[in-house]
Amino acid sequence: MSTIRYTGKRSAFTFLASVSFAAVLAVSLDSAGNQFLGSANAVFQETEADFLPPLPPRVLSADDLAAAQRAWKFFEQNTQSTTGFVNSVAGFSSTTLWDQGSYIFALISAEKLGIISREEASERERRFLDSFLKMELFENRLPNKAYNTQNLDITDYENVVLEEGIGWSALDIARVLLGFRALEKHNPSLSPEIDRVINRWDLGAFANKGELWGATRENGKTILLQEGRLGYEQYGARAAALWGLDVAAAMSAARNLEWVNVEGVAIPRDQRRSSSFKAITPILSEPFLLQAFEIGLNREGEILAHKVYAAQQARFERSGIPTMVSEDHLDQHPSFVYSSVFSNGSAWAVVDESGNRHDKMRTLSTKAVFGWDAIYGTEYVKEMRSHIEDLPEEGDGWQAGIYEDSGATNSVYALNTNAIVLEALHYKAFGPFLGMNR
Repeated sequence: MSTIRYTGKRSAFTFLASVSFAAVLAVSLDSAGNQFLGSANAVFQETEADFLPPLPPRVLSADDLAAAQRAWKFFEQNTQSTTGFVNSVAGFSSTTLWDQGSYIFALISAEKLGIISREEASERERRFLDSFLKMELFENRLPNKAYNTQNLDITDYENVVLEEGIGWSALDIARVLLGFRALEKHNPSLSPEIDRVINRWDLGAFANKGELWGATRENGKTILLQEGRLGYEQYGARAAALWGLDVAAAMSAARNLEWVNVEGVAIPRDQRRSSSFKAITPILSEPFLLQAFEIGLNREGEILAHKVYAAQQARFERSGIPTMVSEDHLDQHPSFVYSSVFSNGSAWAVVDESGNRHDKMRTLSTKAVFGWDAIYGTEYVKEMRSHIEDLPEEGDGWQAGIYEDSGATNSVYALNTNAIVLEALHYKAFGPFLGMNR
């Protein structure tokens, strides 16, 4: 693996060159996207739903603005004054890089939607970046997978301090990198501080030879593994490409894509099996929503996103069960699951990180509802939003969703839920943070 460090010598030309590199790849993906659509229709011609393009920006309603203000309450309640980091779950002083990336997008959204002032946003930005400069790195290379938000201690996912760390997540790092790109576009004066943060990171360790690489600790040794499955992998690669990193192989789903019929819709499925690659393969809302909100969907992304959405609507039309699925924190064991359209060989599987099934934990996901509403605004998502807007407002933001099996509220308050609500409403008003609408 490469150990070449990012030099930090970023001129405007370098930044534009990396963006241009990503744009060239995106053009090639547009052609691949048309091939995907033709291939899918050849197999599922009689059942394929009409293709929906994303909607352009539009004026937010009073309900939209109230929803955004409610989401920001989570950040008011859960930002640590000592570090500027935000708890991943309300009241639990732990976080991941993925969630701090979500915070960056939430912060930009809150300012642009008029919820907070430039002065408050600036103070939050400076504290946040100062902590990134201070945090210890896993093996002095890249951020650890988890940190204590009060003191920046390296921890495991249970917030237990582990000085040696537990490794790094390529997808989490990619999310933060994408957040930094959006932040410097929003506030160019922060570029020097962002440079200083990135100068410490060995970016070649997680994005190299066309792939994304994560690290984990096994039996006292650090093991590098190819990271990312369909949807998530393309999201992470597009983020890394904006830093000029070698991720060309991971940018498109084409090499690992196959189709499976779910609810009469041709759903993308990852050819890589969990039994061989030791990783779950969920197809769900999250990575397609984030690509839309943050970078803009290319043609491939538009096709895949619509199919993931269409299967959820089709399930409701067949069964009457409100359906909008994504990854979510839970207010009970196992604390975090991936509610999927298709995962590990089964439609509508709910799996944990180990691939264990928890189908009774399926929820109508708050962030998925707001996300698909922002992208498509169909009558179906409006109906789903009416369910979510009945969730009780208790001053801490939006709860994660509603359990399908019992109808009870999934009452956990999570950073990512509330960040994506803010991102969705930012997208609805302004379009993607980076890139262009089609």
